[in-house]
Amino acid sequence: MANGLSALAQQRRERPMNNASWPSTSASMTPPHTHAFGGKTAVVNSAVNSPWLEQPARIVGGNAKRSFDIIAALAAILLLLPLFCLIALAIKLWDRGPIFYRHRRVGANGTAFDCLKFRSMVMNGDEVLSHHLAVNGAAAREWEESRKLRDDPRITPLGASMRKTSIDELPQLVNILKGEMSFVGPRPIVTAEVPKYGAAIAHYLRARPGLTGPWQVSGRNDVDYTTRVALDRGYVEDWSFRRDLVIIAKTARVVLTARGCY
Repeated sequence: MANGLSALAQQRRERPMNNASWPSTSASMTPPHTHAFGGKTAVVNSAVNSPWLEQPARIVGGNAKRSFDIIAALAAILLLLPLFCLIALAIKLWDRGPIFYRHRRVGANGTAFDCLKFRSMVMNGDEVLSHHLAVNGAAAREWEESRKLRDDPRITPLGASMRKTSIDELPQLVNILKGEMSFVGPRPIVTAEVPKYGAAIAHYLRARPGLTGPWQVSGRNDVDYTTRVALDRGYVEDWSFRRDLVIIAKTARVVLTARGCY
């Protein structure tokens, strides 16, 4: 339970970490925070706007993948704009709280970014989760293992409906336009999840996180974390534009069936 609460506390501290970065095996700058995984050590510099400690890796897919992302994201935003307006109105009418939820995630080459979603949780979600983990040992273990809860007390009834169809993730089209995400890639993670990747974190950092990806079409939350890491690694190692198109096609079926979604 202590580990679960510790992970939650680390997650809360992520938002102020502007331009934080993950990769490196060098400690040439101080004061860094070191994290061991897979027999290697990553160094995260705590200074805001700190430069990279090592040369960034080339991002999977290159210009072709990026060009597709820009064109497809622009088209999707224009097509779905009426739906966006309806969802925003529904959220406002539900509890008059913020429409969007921003969550700090680790992106390509370790660059931190705010991942956008339609807000599906209560406004005091951090406090609700902290209390729930403190009084429920099974939930704390589930959170520590997967960073997910099958019965999440933070989710509103409206939010549960959006999550069933993944509508809450549509604002990430903006992240795609900004170059922070891609249509297809590893699921974006928080800094507390980096050690779970072990040596495979090097593969994760070579790709922009995806709106969809191998995890989403292979069972989502029904897949254990070790399998998820293997899926992300395999995606980067065997990337092809054709495979991206196949994953996008499969995503439609997964959304319709809501398989592994909670």
